[in-house]
Amino acid sequence: MRAIVSRGGRPDLAQAILAEVRAPTLLIVGERDEIVLTWNREALRELRVEKDLAIVPGATHLFEEPGTLEQVARLAADWFARHLSPERR
Repeated sequence: MRAIVSRGGRPDLAQAILAEVRAPTLLIVGERDEIVLTWNREALRELRVEKDLAIVPGATHLFEEPGTLEQVARLAADWFARHLSPERR
C-alpha cells in the first residue's frame, strides 16, 4: 500500500490526472496561503481515493510561522502511520 502527502503543493498542475491517483492522499495547506488553498480544495473534489485536506491555522505557503512546520510533520506522520500500517497492507 502506498500513501501520498502533499505540503503546500500545486495540484492544479496535475489536474488532468488527479482522478487516476490510486493512493490515499493528504493535502496540507496553510490557512493564509489563499490561492494554493483554493487549488487544493479543487483537487480534493477530483481525487477518487480516500483523501483529506488539512489546513494549518495561521500558516502561509512556506510554513515559516512558529510551530506550523511541526504541525505539518505531525499530520504527515499520522497519515503515514494510518495508511502504511501492517494491517492495511
